[in-house]
Amino acid sequence: MNTVGPYHNRQETYKYFSLPFCVGKKKSISHYHETLGEALQGVELEFSGLDIKFKEDVMQATYCEIELDKAKRDAFVYAIKNHYWYQMYIDDLPIWGIVGEADENGEDYYLWTYKKLEIGYNGNRIVDVNLTSEGKVKLVPNTKVPMSYSVKWKKSDVHFEDRFDKYLDPSFFQHRIHWFSIFNSFMMVIFLVGLVSMILMRTLRKDYARYSKEEEMDDMDRDLGDEYGWKQVHGDVFRPSSHPLMFSSLIGSGCQIFAVSLIVIIVAMVEDLYTERGSMLSTAIFVYAATSPVNGYFGGSLYARQGGRRWIKQMFIGAFLIPAMVCGTAFFINFIAIYYHASRAIPFGTMVAVCCICFFVILPLNLVGTILGRNLAGQPNFPCRVNAVPRPIPEKKWFMEPAVIVCLGGILPFGSIFIEMYFIFTSFWAYKIYYVYGFMMLVLVILCIVTVCVTIVCTYFLLNAEDYRWQWTSFLSAASTAIYVYMYSFYYYFFKTK
Repeated sequence: MNTVGPYHNRQETYKYFSLPFCVGKKKSISHYHETLGEALQGVELEFSGLDIKFKEDVMQATYCEIELDKAKRDAFVYAIKNHYWYQMYIDDLPIWGIVGEADENGEDYYLWTYKKLEIGYNGNRIVDVNLTSEGKVKLVPNTKVPMSYSVKWKKSDVHFEDRFDKYLDPSFFQHRIHWFSIFNSFMMVIFLVGLVSMILMRTLRKDYARYSKEEEMDDMDRDLGDEYGWKQVHGDVFRPSSHPLMFSSLIGSGCQIFAVSLIVIIVAMVEDLYTERGSMLSTAIFVYAATSPVNGYFGGSLYARQGGRRWIKQMFIGAFLIPAMVCGTAFFINFIAIYYHASRAIPFGTMVAVCCICFFVILPLNLVGTILGRNLAGQPNFPCRVNAVPRPIPEKKWFMEPAVIVCLGGILPFGSIFIEMYFIFTSFWAYKIYYVYGFMMLVLVILCIVTVCVTIVCTYFLLNAEDYRWQWTSFLSAASTAIYVYMYSFYYYFFKTK
């Protein structure tokens, strides 16, 4: 048995035996081990005590009795009122069943007491499991409620590799709208790339023509001429950004997240990770730890090029930036889960394991990456000198201010991914298994192209307004996509879930 919880909130789960169900006679089950991913996702497997042997039918038999006192009845009534249902696994195949039901006027409550299992086998493998709940018993205090089960084995033609197909929902995930949204995003990408290349080709050609004309003037004309545009900031454009330590740590972490997303999506496309509990999370943690040198390399080399001296501090911040945020959020949720005795509560051993991964895997690999980055790509090779005195930044129109550019920059990338976010949120809050990682790969590619285009255009506008503070603007104009995704998750939670 895994967990029990309200139908309308998939994230709220409790141990199956937190409800006063009774246990069968069989004491233990062979070969069960819990993985790191399962422990973090709140899987709480406990043996039901049902005695089931391969290909041996069982007629309806009572496996235990619940002695229903008032407290136990109240627990069941609460569960039935909130539409609780439970999840169990047979040979790693999930099955769901409902706890009980109320009559029309909501006065009497009934418990389903008879689990009727039909198990399909192909050769020596289980390929299909169905559960029917029967045996409605009215809940009356101070009575005994017998719990029974039966098992029927039938031959099935389903191949072992395809046994998860019945849990997937192609009509939802491969709906025309999903294809249409991908097509739509692709059109937008083509339009954007065309626009960016046109803007840059045409305006830069104009700019070059103007600047070369100015080269030919003599000094007298040049002093009278109206020089403007990006050429004016050539002596300041390679000035280090403000807060270079934080900046390079963010860039390094970003490169690592990109590498992790790419690898995990490819692995998920090749291996069907959704068929195993917690395997997606375990894979992501493993890949994240393994790609730590990427973080060190890009963060460390950027910090060195910006003339940073405190590289050890930068390495620590870069290594622990994302783990600290994720673990901080997880610990906070964990306290709530412990308070409510929910199955989401992460065991202490798992916390220790995650901390060990951070200190003994991520940190050393990050150090290796940082040293490589500083030595291989740490020398600044800028095409023009940086002036000793920073140039004053002229007044510009309100829509050229970095804050406005940052807010507007995230809209296009968010527009290209938000349909996919809808499908991902739906699989998080509703009972659907997300399996279309090919779509996700396409969306990731689209997102990258759109982001590149948006940041190039934003940086060009900023430099043309003779503002040389481009580093943070270039980073944040695309990073603001994340804020839009966060706002969309609130919208989805309040308006789309029950």
